Amino acid sequence: MTATTLRSLSPYQIAKRRRNLLLSMGVTLAALILLMIYLMPLGYGVISSLKTKSQVDDPQGPLLPSETVKYEYEGQQYDVYYMPTETGIQEWALVRRGRSNSDFVDINNPEVGLIYWEGNWRQLDPVHELSFQWNNYPEAWDTIEFPQLLANTLVYAFVTMIGTLVASALVAYGFARFEFPFKNLLFIILISTIILPPAVTLVPTYAFFIHVLNWGGTWLPLIVPQMFGNAYNVFLLRQYFLTIPTEMEEAARIDGAGPFRTFISVILPQAVPALTAVALFHFFFAWNDFFGPLIYLAGNRKGNPITVGLTEFNGLYSSETQLILAAAIISMILPLTIFFLAQRVFIQGIVITGVDK
Repeated sequence: MTATTLRSLSPYQIAKRRRNLLLSMGVTLAALILLMIYLMPLGYGVISSLKTKSQVDDPQGPLLPSETVKYEYEGQQYDVYYMPTETGIQEWALVRRGRSNSDFVDINNPEVGLIYWEGNWRQLDPVHELSFQWNNYPEAWDTIEFPQLLANTLVYAFVTMIGTLVASALVAYGFARFEFPFKNLLFIILISTIILPPAVTLVPTYAFFIHVLNWGGTWLPLIVPQMFGNAYNVFLLRQYFLTIPTEMEEAARIDGAGPFRTFISVILPQAVPALTAVALFHFFFAWNDFFGPLIYLAGNRKGNPITVGLTEFNGLYSSETQLILAAAIISMILPLTIFFLAQRVFIQGIVITGVDK
């Protein structure tokens, strides 16, 4: 805002603009603080995944991945400490450790030789330098058999995503555009399944798939049910389809298009944001699905997705925290990449879905 514009405003308008500016800055600052708090566990995981085992286990160690600086003196390596002197803080290498006195070497002036120092060397702070252990990631990749786990997870996520997207879109189109007996009642019954606790249907569903259909140890109990849609996805898509003007369908009907052709050529191209949101919702659900694969793939270790594989890896290498975190970070890369690439369409689908035009 220029000085001329400010002079043309009344004191009340200037004060109001300043209050709005301060309010906007306060809201932005609060949002940034909340974002930093929310991302702190992720940041800690990334930092810890780049440390050595000794660094992770050291509660007094520095936050960032770092190692104690070593100095070679007379063919041996010695730890370097910060030493307070009359001329300021200097870096000395601890050559001989004692209870009440020790010998040091000034790494910047080693020609002086050993320096006798009285005091407890344990009270001195060691000198650290950044040291990122990038080899944790390839080690975790090779140990956990990531290619097989990723392939299983991708197949499960994409196949069920396509199946539930097609089925949910067809059902949502029927509820949004067609009239048939007991339409509202059937829709209420469908939506009521959302609040049905999964624990209620767990035992009969498991018994049916395992003992009746004999699908134990296969992906069929996880994939086939998704081919019949999902009540939550149907609700989202139906709300979006209701916002599409019916005049477009009437024009297609006049041109001779049937209901299915209208659905393919008119409805779906207009519903790309909602379809993208539903597809990503289900992709993330399938990527993070743990309980289903755990019980239905029992005995088929090669068919495990990445969630079950990480749990197994966590049990076998519980003392290797840095490798566990490295494996977890690797498993997050693909979902985060997909989300950021489709972020604009995804957010648009969430905002528009359920809002009447």
